Amino acid sequence: MSKKVRVRFAPSPTGGLHLGGVRTVLFNYLFAKKNGGDFIVRIEDTDQTRFVEGAEDYIFNTLEWCGLQPDESPKHGGPFAPYRQSERKASYRKYAEELVAKGLAYYAFDTAEELDTKRKEIANFQYSHSTRSLMKNSLTLSAHETTDLINNNTPYVIRVKLQSHEQIEFTDLIRGTVHFDTTQVDDKVLLKADGMPTYHLAVVVDDYAMQITHAFRGEEWLPSAPVHIFLWKHLFGLDNMPQWAHLPLILKPDGNGKLSKRDGDRLGFPVFAMDWTDPRTNEQTTGFKERGFLPEAFINMLAMLGWNSGSEQELFSLEELVNFFSLERVHKGGAKFDYEKAKWFNHEWIKKVDVDELRKMVEKLFAENNITTDDVEILDKVIALTKDRCTIINDFVQQAGYFFNAPETIDIAAIQPKWDEKKKAFFDALIQLWNDNF
Repeated sequence: MSKKVRVRFAPSPTGGLHLGGVRTVLFNYLFAKKNGGDFIVRIEDTDQTRFVEGAEDYIFNTLEWCGLQPDESPKHGGPFAPYRQSERKASYRKYAEELVAKGLAYYAFDTAEELDTKRKEIANFQYSHSTRSLMKNSLTLSAHETTDLINNNTPYVIRVKLQSHEQIEFTDLIRGTVHFDTTQVDDKVLLKADGMPTYHLAVVVDDYAMQITHAFRGEEWLPSAPVHIFLWKHLFGLDNMPQWAHLPLILKPDGNGKLSKRDGDRLGFPVFAMDWTDPRTNEQTTGFKERGFLPEAFINMLAMLGWNSGSEQELFSLEELVNFFSLERVHKGGAKFDYEKAKWFNHEWIKKVDVDELRKMVEKLFAENNITTDDVEILDKVIALTKDRCTIINDFVQQAGYFFNAPETIDIAAIQPKWDEKKKAFFDALIQLWNDNF
């Protein structure tokens, strides 16, 4: 590779970080580190109506827990700052205006009410080559009328102008050559009435400005590719466009559609990396961390959703994932999420990691459950003795807590079917041994 690899994760600070988002981070990170490159986090906060207080901090806390630290970001700084799009607002308008001047974009003055009316009049209405002549824009108005509206501060957006029946193609690093017919593509808004760019314009301008060489994103963004290729071609040239890879979706356990938070709520498993409380509704969502997952297991599990090493090995440290990772082994099809398999990864990693690493988590867990552990040496022995029986960290309460706190209740019903004279004789002898020695 001639240029230094630079990849980016560009989340919107609108809520908790979904499994799919963290996997996108992971694949970006693995590819960058495998190729001696840089991993950048850029906050896409251009839609201020969807901004959620605390969401940006949550994103960085999640990445820190996962061990996926960026080389450049709003938090870490870097040579291409600022890394928040809201702080780059002044840089976008000139590119939108350049497209208008070239006849590749236009001013649209339609109000929200006028657009709603048109949606009611025309089934499946799209603002596109087939309808733009019916709308209030600089293509249907005279130059004088357009100038007057702008000078009178009439709100407007700038829309891209794609021609119909134009063939656009690009090479996807996972899917090969992908073809599009622009007849199916609508005139996306590039610049909103408040002067902020939409994702479509901002992602192209910022990827160019930050010298991004590879862009990984979910396959749900494939339909937007024609607009982005069009913008690259006419603003910066296709030679400067990053290579793209559209990652497969993470699917529901039954494989029927994309995994959502609602599915997790319904089926009883987390879909966010860490706990998230929505400040607007106070709705709380449990994350993998708080459910008792190790970050090593969480990352390992995510890597295997849509990728494989080509070997029988399933347990990988982050360093091993960097060494083994290749885009050639990323699947084209979606990957079904299996919570039981996720727990299997966690169980294997609990067995695998050192007692020192587990101790901090177990001490915190015990403190939350009023289990007193004063002797670190004994605690370490107990953890080593019981960790093979724990699937999640929270299991240590049941599997190890009784070494320190006497059980408040005894489940006689569970014991009786297994009780016999041999077991009675064993425990009588054990009690006698303790009495004789202690």
